[in-house]
Amino acid sequence: MAPLTPMMQQYVETKKQYKDCILLYRLGDFYEMFFDDAIIASKALEITLTGKDCGQEERAPMCGIPYHALDGYLSKLIEKGYKAAICEQMEDPKTAKGIVKREVIRIVTPGTNLSIQSLDETKNNYLMCLFYMDERFGVSVADISTGDYYMTEVDSDKKVLDEITKYAPAEIVYNDYFPMCGIDLEDVGEKMRISVSALESWYSDEALCIQKLKEHFHVASLDGLGLSDYPTGTIAAGMLLQYLYETQKNALPQMTKITPYHTERFMVLDTATRRNLELLETLREKQKRGSLLWVLDKTKTAMGARFLRNCIEQPFLQKDLIERRLESLDELNEDVITRDEIREYLNAIYDLERLMSKISYKSANPRDLISFKNSLSMIPPIKYLLRNMKTADLKEIYESLDGLEDITKLIETAIEEEPPISIKEGGIIKTGYNETVDKYRNAKTEGKQWLAQMEQTEREETGIKNLRIKFNKVFGYYLEVTNSYKELVPEDWTRKQTMANAERYITPELKELEDMILGAEEKLFSLEYDLFAMIRDRIGGEVKRIQQTAKALAKTDVYASLAYVAERNHYVRPQINENGIIDIKDGRHPVVEQMIPNDAFVPNDTFLDNNQRRVSIITGPNMAGKSTYMRQTALIVLMAQMGSFVPAASANIGISDRIFTRVGASDDLASGQSTFMVEMNEVANILRNATKDSLLILDEIGRGTSTFDGLSIAWAVVEHISDKKKLGAKTLFATHYHELTELEGRLSGVNNYCIAVKEQGDDIIFLRKIIQGGADKSYGIQVARLAGIPASVTDRAKEIVLQLIDADIAAKAREIASEEGACLSEPEETPKVVEEAASPDQMVIAQIAALDLARLTPLEAINLLYQYQDEIKKR
Repeated sequence: MAPLTPMMQQYVETKKQYKDCILLYRLGDFYEMFFDDAIIASKALEITLTGKDCGQEERAPMCGIPYHALDGYLSKLIEKGYKAAICEQMEDPKTAKGIVKREVIRIVTPGTNLSIQSLDETKNNYLMCLFYMDERFGVSVADISTGDYYMTEVDSDKKVLDEITKYAPAEIVYNDYFPMCGIDLEDVGEKMRISVSALESWYSDEALCIQKLKEHFHVASLDGLGLSDYPTGTIAAGMLLQYLYETQKNALPQMTKITPYHTERFMVLDTATRRNLELLETLREKQKRGSLLWVLDKTKTAMGARFLRNCIEQPFLQKDLIERRLESLDELNEDVITRDEIREYLNAIYDLERLMSKISYKSANPRDLISFKNSLSMIPPIKYLLRNMKTADLKEIYESLDGLEDITKLIETAIEEEPPISIKEGGIIKTGYNETVDKYRNAKTEGKQWLAQMEQTEREETGIKNLRIKFNKVFGYYLEVTNSYKELVPEDWTRKQTMANAERYITPELKELEDMILGAEEKLFSLEYDLFAMIRDRIGGEVKRIQQTAKALAKTDVYASLAYVAERNHYVRPQINENGIIDIKDGRHPVVEQMIPNDAFVPNDTFLDNNQRRVSIITGPNMAGKSTYMRQTALIVLMAQMGSFVPAASANIGISDRIFTRVGASDDLASGQSTFMVEMNEVANILRNATKDSLLILDEIGRGTSTFDGLSIAWAVVEHISDKKKLGAKTLFATHYHELTELEGRLSGVNNYCIAVKEQGDDIIFLRKIIQGGADKSYGIQVARLAGIPASVTDRAKEIVLQLIDADIAAKAREIASEEGACLSEPEETPKVVEEAASPDQMVIAQIAALDLARLTPLEAINLLYQYQDEIKKR
């Protein structure tokens, strides 16, 4: 086989080191891909596949993209699950001897993508690292586009899944032993669209992880970082840091701080709860509009939008933290003019965190710096407006805000107001900032004028009247003197060429001017680039100050947004208690009320406690508003614990450690799970993980199976929840099983509520009001009529329901069907009470023996049990 060309040999050697990546190999103004990479990339990027001579008989498959369009194409590759290695030219091809030296300068993965154009500015792009050993899990997450870096450790696979759900990372890496814990990360990644990969064993070497953390943060001990209480978490953080060093190939200057945290500090929200409460996106369309985030997000900056999302996903569990935030919102709404002024200034601020990462990565262009400067210029007036704030959080924000006037002044003095995007074509540095730049710039534009002036000066000083300054490609600029004036040439002129009728000379002054004129543009561009790089590096050196200020601005933005929403939507400040009482007066669903015109939303009260009002059984027809009512209660509790005002006339909210929801029906056919199995899985998760301090929202438990089985399950679930020895959690339980209303008075803490309905003949009007007591019917036929079911069907349904009322449904259904000629099995005999017995006890025993338990409803069984007990007591 013929040898490859030298350039292709270089490519192949580089590719061997990055087998799992698509190698983008810089050739002039293009990034080229070859062989299998080219075939894959041409399909993924929808670009033309061509070929290139590589020294062998067959041409190598090849495709390429322009270097200036890298970000867009790179993002497409990453979105489709590929990793990309960027191989750059490390020397100028004009001056290189032989093959241009090239190196991979960065590996881009889903969790390390820095392209601002492809990232959602309102959410973090997290990379997560998981480490498992000795029944403990280390968890670390980082967003290199903002510099955020967190770590913790947990003791169960359930808590690991909670952390994955909370952060929704773009990429997860894990140690090679992790699969032994039983979590199928590949399955998790497929369901949540997360890129998942294992790291080699050396990444999880404890000594190496600790050393890497010490070196990065320049500390002698991990105690100073607060990591000493998290041994497995420390290994996860070290693994993540090493992975970033391997892929980013720089010092990660934007990663200035690592934040350890306890998972117990925040309310845990599982996937089902986030989905059912539609916190960040709607259940069906997966859109922001219609979610809680849509209502609360009136932030002005990308940093604020990200911070608000985190607040919604991680409500507080400590009363003092909640109160501090509520006090800040109160103060901002007491001075609406100041609040709105702050929001105006925030509106002009770009994404400082991600711009700072671009600066740290040396990828920021001149226009980025102008955006940066314009943003920084808004900080001093914001700080001035906050100067007299009295609440703890707002005072802390004021102290954290650095005016950064020195950086603003540097950019203002040095960088043109409307610079080009390119950093190598000049036009970047302002006139007056650097004397040499001014000189080169003048040389470029005023060179002819300088030559004419020198020519005139030399004529006058030498007396050579026909002296000319001329130019050719061999000698450059020269002074030409005819033979008739040769004797007037000064001695310090240097002869360069003798002509038939003239002599040509150069002088040091002319040579200097020539250098300036001929190399002015090239030197100007080079010098402007060097100065721009120096300015960018100076700003990069202030990363800690800038990140601290960016976080303070994000918090300011969120507080101003929440205060503004509270005022506009007529929210109230909730009281926070630690004794388990949830007392909401005229509560409203924050999203639904925004979707209903003319203030038509009907508010409702809610009262739950840890004693006699633990469980509310809610009955009533579909479409009447049960689900909306229950969800609004959960959302009001969540909003209160995230430190937001709430949609109600008043609210006294007891802190819940978790909110669980079981709402709606859906199959998971890909996993072979029916609607009922999905429902039971979610119920099992709730019953196993809820505590007495949790809030449960349960809608239609048991609807996915037969009536008797479903009612029995729902009944048993209510018993379990209401029992303080087993659970005793505060619960809103919506059901169509009216039999469950019998539990009021029989189970401690259970109370009946229903949705008020007004009947008008065969029609019904939903009053949307929760009232005490149980519903005696479901109005299903009326709802069916409202939905457009043909009248012939609903009329027949009315006939059938009259026959089924107060009867054994299964037996009556067979009876009705047989009357209509349906081929159903013959009905069995109904249970008979045996009266012939020798003694009262034997009579009861005989009655029990005669029962057909398979056909008894739970309500009938309990009624019989009470009857037998009553008979025995009487006798």
